[in-house]
Amino acid sequence: MDRYPTIPQSASLTAPFTQGGLIIGITGGTGSGKTTLLDIIRELGGIVLDCDAIYHELLKTDRELLAAIDRRFPGTVCDGSLDRKKLGNIVFTDENALGDLNAITHAAVKAEVLRQLESAPTLAAIDAIGLFEGGLAQLCDVTVAVTAPEAQRIARLIARDGITEAYARKRIRAQKSDREFSALCDHTLTNDTTPETFRTKCLAFLRQLGIMKEEP
Repeated sequence: MDRYPTIPQSASLTAPFTQGGLIIGITGGTGSGKTTLLDIIRELGGIVLDCDAIYHELLKTDRELLAAIDRRFPGTVCDGSLDRKKLGNIVFTDENALGDLNAITHAAVKAEVLRQLESAPTLAAIDAIGLFEGGLAQLCDVTVAVTAPEAQRIARLIARDGITEAYARKRIRAQKSDREFSALCDHTLTNDTTPETFRTKCLAFLRQLGIMKEEP
């Protein structure tokens, strides 16, 4: 059960922040619906550091990172590009292989996150499925897990990524469970309702953190 009361959907998103700089760490399994919370943070003028996007950008610019992946997973890099599906088929069925990949990528991603935080505004969010494993949680003032029922996550992944149900299920089950994400974080938001209702939950959570002032 979520630990935050609902607030009116009409709540202002332009109210000034009520405290100093804040870094929120947001994690949760793929397809859980973290985008709703991240979008609100952007609307509030904050920045979102999407660690998955940072990782993919590094794959285009960091040749040492690509070389390290290729050495551990031969055949997954061709003509300077990573075959994500081929790599995924390896790591999503082999826990040790996934651990090796994470060890290679976490250091590079953390270094880039630190660089971008140097110019961050009052509010910033770090969006990372490996928030704790990658050493990013220690940069955050507060952490929150976004969770959702597996069936809803599978449906979102099929619609968003154009993958099969079997591959979506494989991706989900290669990750930590909702219970594990929740145990690591300070707070949990469960996305098991309509998009509108979940947005209200997210607004309530941010208000509880003191980011948004109560309207007069």
